[in-house]
Amino acid sequence: MKSTHVVLGVVFLLLLACRLIPGSQQQEPDENGLDPQSITVALETPASVPPAEGNDWWEPAAGTTWQWQLDQPIDMSFNVGVYDVDLFETDPSTLNILKSQGYKLICYISVGSWEEWRPDAGLFPDIVIGKKYEGWPGENWLDIRQIDLLAPILRARFDECKAKGFDGIEPDNMDAYTNDTGFPLTYEDQLTFNLWLAEEAHSRGLSIGMKNDPDQVAELLPTYDWALTEDCFAEGWCEQMLPFIKAGKPVFAAEYTDMDTRLDDICPQASAWNLSVILKNRNLDATMEACR
Repeated sequence: MKSTHVVLGVVFLLLLACRLIPGSQQQEPDENGLDPQSITVALETPASVPPAEGNDWWEPAAGTTWQWQLDQPIDMSFNVGVYDVDLFETDPSTLNILKSQGYKLICYISVGSWEEWRPDAGLFPDIVIGKKYEGWPGENWLDIRQIDLLAPILRARFDECKAKGFDGIEPDNMDAYTNDTGFPLTYEDQLTFNLWLAEEAHSRGLSIGMKNDPDQVAELLPTYDWALTEDCFAEGWCEQMLPFIKAGKPVFAAEYTDMDTRLDDICPQASAWNLSVILKNRNLDATMEACR
């Protein structure tokens, strides 16, 4: 019994000492349910304890500058942070030069359409090739519900993006469900496909951008690392992309000259929203103007 009294006495003295040490009193959790004392302890953790690791792929910041060119040869003279170029058409030596100069590289591929001129066009089963893509000769929509059939081809493309030194992927035509594809695609079909694309990109250490598809921002924002828009000012839906900006993720916004869009008219709003706006010709040649 004597030893029990000793232990209780020691405990009492320790508790008393805690009450006498400034800042040691127990604090109530804040309005978010967080314990301020636990936060203080976490902040005072010795530097030798490694921080939690982040993602192992490139995550650009909102406001990052960019150039988008799909025709060849690539004009490498632009003072930007990112070049978005075609996987198949861009010469590997050009990619190496851009990488050596510190540019980040985005790999343009189509994930929702079949293009007859691509080197892997013959690998697509006829069953997944749908209606012609209006306005783009030699291009047809794909049945994105058939992930099991598309996966080997798209994975090979992702692998090639990685092997060539790209940092991220621009998945074109990832909003097929909003078009007349010849298939009864639904919102859920598209969402399933788009989430699969992100998983495949990240598993290779590649970032991925949400291309257009503004109606799925809420579901895709947690998974996608940036966004790329076309004509969002001309068509009036840029504001739907602002959750990306609020999350610190860039919105690479391309407006086209054939829509009579003038930078003087849109740059004040683009700057207020911190969108990375450029004005391009529809054929995505080297010509580019940007908001200053």
